[in-house]
Amino acid sequence: MENLTLVAHPRTILGKKVKKIRENGKIPIILYGHGIESQPLTVDKIQLSQLFKQAGISTLVDLKIDEQKAFKILFHEPQRDPCTNSITHADLYKVKMTEKIRTEIPLEFVGESLAVTELEGNLIIIKDSVEVECLPDALVPNISVDLSKIKTFDDVLHISDIQTPEKIEILDDPEETIVSVSAPRTEEELEEELAAPTAEEEQAAIDQVAGTEEEPAEEVKEEK
Repeated sequence: MENLTLVAHPRTILGKKVKKIRENGKIPIILYGHGIESQPLTVDKIQLSQLFKQAGISTLVDLKIDEQKAFKILFHEPQRDPCTNSITHADLYKVKMTEKIRTEIPLEFVGESLAVTELEGNLIIIKDSVEVECLPDALVPNISVDLSKIKTFDDVLHISDIQTPEKIEILDDPEETIVSVSAPRTEEELEEELAAPTAEEEQAAIDQVAGTEEEPAEEVKEEK
């Protein structure tokens, strides 16, 4: 992957006033990390969104602040608007290339499971990322997990089954399950599920019973 570069500028606008920054197509960010004090910056909203799509949280990005020399950073998962899903704030971590870091790397599921394609099972992804430790230049965008190893409903993949990239140590429990396949539900199970009352229906029934139990108490009170 070619080097990714994010251009940033120092900012003095802080607190609730950063709303004005967003109105001008910019995003407030905070830079922190090895050997520096936290520094408030602004970046272009479109450039930040495009770069984060490419880099995620496990790819090094060159950060250039005005005319200063660029240096390597990692994105942390940004804050997003709950309605539009657009980025509203981000933290950037400055790394030291000779010092190991801990971060997460997404899992990429490849191949096909016979338990899914032939036995019509349901793929259950339990974990979609792993915590790792490595030098910054050893980072990879994702780690592949081969689903073809799951051939029956009894087969599962654990952390220990991952083919770890060179110079990367996975910190998660080796016995932790990543993915499994459950058997398809029978017609009887589907009928039972459809016949079972929903949570709303159960609550309505409880409320109705509670209301009925309260009525005699109200009548006694009126007679007094």
